Amino acid sequence: MRSPKLKSICLAALIVASGAGGFWVAIAGTPAKEVPAGFKPKAALSVVTVTPRLGDLPMTLSANGGIAAWQEAIVGSEVGGLRVAEVHVNVGDVVKRGQELARFANEAVAAELAQQEASVEELDSALSEALANAERAVTLGSRGMVSTQHTTQALTSKRSAQARLASGQARLRAMQIRFNQTRLVAPDDGVISSRTATVGAVAQQGQELFRLIRKQRIEWRAEVTSSDLPRIKPGQTVTILAANGETLVGKVRVIAPSVDRATSNATVYVDLPAGSKASAGMFASGQFELGRSEALMVRQSAVVMRDGFSYVYRVGADNKVVQTKVALGRRLGDQVEILHGIHAETPIVAQGAGFLANGDLVKVVPAAPAAPIARRALQGQQLVSN
Repeated sequence: MRSPKLKSICLAALIVASGAGGFWVAIAGTPAKEVPAGFKPKAALSVVTVTPRLGDLPMTLSANGGIAAWQEAIVGSEVGGLRVAEVHVNVGDVVKRGQELARFANEAVAAELAQQEASVEELDSALSEALANAERAVTLGSRGMVSTQHTTQALTSKRSAQARLASGQARLRAMQIRFNQTRLVAPDDGVISSRTATVGAVAQQGQELFRLIRKQRIEWRAEVTSSDLPRIKPGQTVTILAANGETLVGKVRVIAPSVDRATSNATVYVDLPAGSKASAGMFASGQFELGRSEALMVRQSAVVMRDGFSYVYRVGADNKVVQTKVALGRRLGDQVEILHGIHAETPIVAQGAGFLANGDLVKVVPAAPAAPIARRALQGQQLVSN
């Protein structure tokens, strides 16, 4: 005979089992919620599409180098031991050929020149007397009134006087040159790039006092690898960015005939335009224009960088985007060249692609028309007035 306690436990288990079975019957009997007819998933983003276009891009070669003077003339002292009395120019001054740059104290040289001029006058007088004596001796000798020896002596004295006068005149010319050298003049048109001349200093012969950039011409000396050298020709256009931020357009003048064995680089000399604010000694980078070629171009804003690779998002017929890997090439302004990955006329997301993922549904909207310039200006004025 079963105990009352066992009967109670069995009864409780039966009640629980009956409740659970009713719960599952209730769930099974509930109909599933159906998706309404015509339901469309919501687009992740409204986008504007663009299509790559074919454009004409320049082919360029980049290089670095320094800006230097085309030719730098050294102006030095040709006389030694003279004091610098005057200095008329300074660094940066533009000078003309023959313009006086400095002057040496020339009192001693002027006195020596005057002394030599007097000596020449004396020698000229002596020559005149020797000529008269020689003429008279020849006349008398022809009549037998003087001996032949006397005539020979007179002719010899004439030739000696002529030689002494010629020597004195040569010394006079040398003194005149020395006197002229007390004026230091510019050997050519240009700009003063260096000055060491100081009033009161005694200059030595050959001492450098000024440097002059001839014709104010400067050039860019680009270092180009030997493998790229055959692509460069004289006359090619070069766009140069100087260290001061100035952009210059130059022309290739000449290519160095030799290559540096240590670096395998050759120097290309590029003429820069006159009047540039770039200075000799500046560093500059530049691009040689080697020609032009057709390229597939898209806006830079359509390209997304992820994990070190470049992607664009193609828009399919179902308005779902497809992440597509592309290879980039040259750049021009806000345009970038696509080497491979997509073709022309492929619609891609123009902007905001960074917010998309592969397979996202988008809503394609037309691009907003640009407001007229007058309207934009009026709107700007209203904003300012407000």
